[in-house]
Amino acid sequence: MHTDTERCVRAVQSKDARFDGWFFTAVLTTRIYCRPSCPVVPPKPGNMTFYPSAAACQQAGFRACKRCRPDTSPGSPEWNRRADLTARAMRLIADGVVDRDGIPGLAARLGYSSRQVERQLLAELGAGPLALARAQRAQTARLLIETTPLPMADIAFAAGFASVRTFNDTIREVYALSPSELRSRTPRNRPAPEAAPGAASGKSPGALTLRLPFRAPLHPDNLFGHLAATAVPGVEEWRDGAYRRTLRLPYGHGIVALTPSPDHIACRLTLSDLRDLTVAISRCRRLLDLDADPTAIDDQLRADPLLAPLVDKAPGRRVPRTVDEEEFAVRAVLGQQVSTAAARTHAARLVAAHGDPVDDPEGGLTHLFPSTGALAAVDPETLAMPRTRRATFTTLVARLADGSVSLGVESDWTETRTRLLGLPGFGPWTADVIAMRALGDPDAFLPTDLGIRRAAADLGLPSTPAALTARAAAWRPWRAYAVQYLWATDDHPINFLPV
Repeated sequence: MHTDTERCVRAVQSKDARFDGWFFTAVLTTRIYCRPSCPVVPPKPGNMTFYPSAAACQQAGFRACKRCRPDTSPGSPEWNRRADLTARAMRLIADGVVDRDGIPGLAARLGYSSRQVERQLLAELGAGPLALARAQRAQTARLLIETTPLPMADIAFAAGFASVRTFNDTIREVYALSPSELRSRTPRNRPAPEAAPGAASGKSPGALTLRLPFRAPLHPDNLFGHLAATAVPGVEEWRDGAYRRTLRLPYGHGIVALTPSPDHIACRLTLSDLRDLTVAISRCRRLLDLDADPTAIDDQLRADPLLAPLVDKAPGRRVPRTVDEEEFAVRAVLGQQVSTAAARTHAARLVAAHGDPVDDPEGGLTHLFPSTGALAAVDPETLAMPRTRRATFTTLVARLADGSVSLGVESDWTETRTRLLGLPGFGPWTADVIAMRALGDPDAFLPTDLGIRRAAADLGLPSTPAALTARAAAWRPWRAYAVQYLWATDDHPINFLPV
């Protein structure tokens, strides 16, 4: 979009927050870059130039605006609706792969050479993988500087910088302030969460309280209702108006509490290692589908006169996703042809027997969901399920454990769905629900789902899978969101915000 100068200028002049994250405005006279909704007086059009990423702005020598904080914009919805090389690379960078494994590791996960990946990102985003990861590190560092009393050396380490000197230089370059000056600008009446030094040694830094932005509108009922209604005891819970769950992370584990608010999602994170902060935030945003563009989605679905009343009644529905793709795939198999309660019971037994224990002084979380390696070692005879589903379960966890089936954020949606359908016991419903909620395919559709067929019949839509699929072609590429609106016609607990 950044190449459409006229449209970008109109968005900036109207301070349209819907375009935050889609592009960034760099002001040639001040050498500052902003989000489109920046509250300051817009510059003259001739002084504006536009970039597709914060990293590209920084690489071109522009500093982040201190008023609108463009680095905190919601992520571009482009990376969630596409499955090409650039989108897959951006999802991996957000998951911290460059910081952990470098560009060779990123390229290996994508199946391309390092040169091909760099060339593609430079062409589309104006910045290579290192610059994009650097911008992400700077944002994480700013977050820690402003919300914790951690020493700067610990923050540098936690944000992924190789040295304190690099950390200092980057903060000065990006924000035109030293780390100490950035911290001194934090309002004194803002409560800082308790934090203990020692992040570099892997000790728990305490809880961090964050605000996760999103593009309005956001309808929280089905989003949090779905997560709470299907919560696995010990791993997830709804407590005091928040969805809480344990997180398995690259350097350790964490516990997150997510609370819906009118203009943001309140996020309270407790991590065993602060180096996991960026990854934890990325996975929580992905779980709640916070980078979606609800206006574009709802406008297209509203064009169908039979869907329009559902959209108008509760616009901004999101697709409840997952923080762990392999976990969700296992749970999808456990939920085949059984009730939500039975699926939770099966999963809870696996968690109690094979999950890694965690300590949760604030609630009732007790375990991480078992890794696929641990589940692959389970004796099939101990699984209380029909023999055919037992075979499906054991085959899936074996394929996930040995890597022959990959469900990471870099997965090609079409190829992965084909591989899943090749496994015993995998039909279209199981493959598509994994594509929708684990892989993040916004166009995944469930025409054989009983709830969808019932809703379709009630609305006057075709109710047979073939006819409904044909009618749903007009909803592409947002059929996964149409599923949420159709499900919402039922009185199932997944559609209601818990009390």
